[in-house]
Amino acid sequence: MASGFWQAGHRPTLFAAFLYFDVSFMVWVILGPLGVQIAADLGLSPAQKGLMVATPVLSGALLRIVMGILGDHLKPKMAGIIGQIIVIAALLISWVHGIHTFHGVLVLGIFLGMAGASFAVALPLASRWYPPEHQGTALGIAGAGNSGTVLAALFAPLLASFYGWQNVLGLAAIPLTLVLFVYLVMAKDSPACPPAKSIADYFKVLKDKDAWWFMFFYSVTFGGFVGLAASLTIYFNTQYGLSPVIAGYFTAACVFAGSMVRPMGGMVADRIGGIRSLSVMYVVAAGFLALVSVGLPNAWLALAAFVVAMLALGMGNGAVFQLVPQRFRKEIGVMTGLVGMAGGVGGFYLASSLGYAKQLTGNYQIGFLIFAGLAILALLGLLGVKTRWRTTWGSSALTMARV
Repeated sequence: MASGFWQAGHRPTLFAAFLYFDVSFMVWVILGPLGVQIAADLGLSPAQKGLMVATPVLSGALLRIVMGILGDHLKPKMAGIIGQIIVIAALLISWVHGIHTFHGVLVLGIFLGMAGASFAVALPLASRWYPPEHQGTALGIAGAGNSGTVLAALFAPLLASFYGWQNVLGLAAIPLTLVLFVYLVMAKDSPACPPAKSIADYFKVLKDKDAWWFMFFYSVTFGGFVGLAASLTIYFNTQYGLSPVIAGYFTAACVFAGSMVRPMGGMVADRIGGIRSLSVMYVVAAGFLALVSVGLPNAWLALAAFVVAMLALGMGNGAVFQLVPQRFRKEIGVMTGLVGMAGGVGGFYLASSLGYAKQLTGNYQIGFLIFAGLAILALLGLLGVKTRWRTTWGSSALTMARV
């Protein structure tokens, strides 16, 4: 299967999509790893800290629709170029002029959302080069750009301790610029790109109830992943008193687990079916998020629990996008935008709710418990649709892929 996969598509584009996605995710969540230093500088409350790290996530969610439409009309490569230039400009302007208020941070967060919207470019760019039986693997590799959140957690707090968090914003523009040049050279739009649709066509997809199911499923898997990636540095600092740098390292370990297994989630789904693998992932994620909610006695136990939860959520991300192209191959661009938007909304909810839970109750318990409940709700929904999916668009008579 591996040799067949490598012969099936366009490797330079797959690599370019991964790299573009990787550095984009790095800056998308960078306010989270810098959150402890920013909050100390600006005197932020727990709720403000939660909203600060959640704003880029929500902005990225909404802009994924915009980038999906842009990618459909201008093709994914050009959409990616435009998005990257906007993000680089926002970082450089913030670095040159400085950020001195909470509202200033929120404005930067809105522009960083364009980096999160890279999802709606990178995945269709890669997906259109590969046949149905390799979608899980291809989108798992491209989607492993989630690992950019590891880079942010590892290096942003450390660099901020030496140079100040404002200067980290300027430094972040350097890898983005380098990757933009690589992307210009290596990325290539597939000849299988479908013709552009009208705006009205995008809303037609929402009349299909399967679109809403996929959006909900991804709001839990990806929402959990990115919400935790944005929040854990502040969580480990507040809950266990870890320094910003050590809290960043703990966060990096959790995010590394979740991002590196995304390709594995896609490959497992290709082999045993997306529904089966996703069902298991929801159970594991719900269980360990509920475990974390009780307030584990030390940071190492919390780290272990978060790593397992992130492994499940990361593999779940790969499993969802093994299924989406099977059901909506002709509409993969708009569906990537819609499903990605829902994932971002889930991440915004988790990140902001943790901050508000801490401010209102003094701990994070209710925030984690509600999200664990959403994972169980997603599992019940998946069990409810699996028979219909496997006997209609997922039947063996229509596709070689495992559903």
